[in-house]
Amino acid sequence: MARRRRRPWYRRRAYRLARTAVLTVVLVMAGDRIVHREGHGAGTAAPAPAPRAVEAGDARPGVTGPATTPAPSPSARPRTTAATPAPRPARTSVAPRTLPRSRATRIVIPYIGVDADLMDLGLDSERRLTTPPEDKPELAGWYTDGPSPGEPGTAVAVGHLDTNTGPAVFGGLGELKRGKRVEVRRADGRTAVYTVDAIKAYEKDKFPNRLVYGTRNRPELRLITCGGTYDRRTGYSGNVVVFAHLTGTREPARKG
Repeated sequence: MARRRRRPWYRRRAYRLARTAVLTVVLVMAGDRIVHREGHGAGTAAPAPAPRAVEAGDARPGVTGPATTPAPSPSARPRTTAATPAPRPARTSVAPRTLPRSRATRIVIPYIGVDADLMDLGLDSERRLTTPPEDKPELAGWYTDGPSPGEPGTAVAVGHLDTNTGPAVFGGLGELKRGKRVEVRRADGRTAVYTVDAIKAYEKDKFPNRLVYGTRNRPELRLITCGGTYDRRTGYSGNVVVFAHLTGTREPARKG
C-alpha cells in the first residue's frame, strides 16, 4: 500500500483562513485613516437649509411639497432690494355739483373754435323749437323752457350749420369728438362744463325725439344743427346731434 502525501503548508485550510482575517483587518484600518484625514480637511459642515412654506409664486409645474431656501452665508453682504411701490387707489368718479337756475349767456367749444353768444329760444305755434335769425349766423340759441346750464335734466342749444353767406356758428359740429369739452357760461358768472359722449346724425323723418329731448336725472346737454343732404326747396334732410353730460362747474373769477 502506497503512503499518502502531505499538502504543502501554504495550501492548508488554516493558513488560508488566517490570511483572509489579516487582510480584512488591514483594509478596515486603512479605510478609517482615509476617512479621518478627509474630515480634517473639509472643515465644519454647513447646517441643512430650513424649509419654508410655499408662497404664491413658489409653486412650479411638476413640483410638490414645500419649497426650501439655503441658509445665508455669514460672510455674505446683505443685498438691498428696491421697495415695491404701494398700489394706487382706484379712481372713483364723483358727480359734479349741480347749479341753481341761471340764464345761459355764452357757449365755448375749444375743439372746433366756437365762442358765441346765446340767445333765448322757445317753441313756435306747432311746438317746434325755433332757431336763431338767419341773418345772425354767429349766434347760437338756448331753449329757455328747459334746464339752465348745470341744472339736472336735458338742456338744449341750437345753431345754424351755414347760411347764404357761408359757414355758421355750428358749422364744425359734426367734427366734434367724444371726450371733448363744451363750456356754457351763465348770467351769474358760473360756468357749466360738459363732456361729449357721442355725435349722431339722423334723418328728419326718423328723428328720435324721446332720446334727444327726453328727461334725464343728471345734467345733460344736446347741441343740434342741420345735417344730411341739402335741397334748395326743402333744406337739409337731417340733423346732427351732440350728446354730452356735466362733468364740472366753475365759479366766477374774483375781482382783485
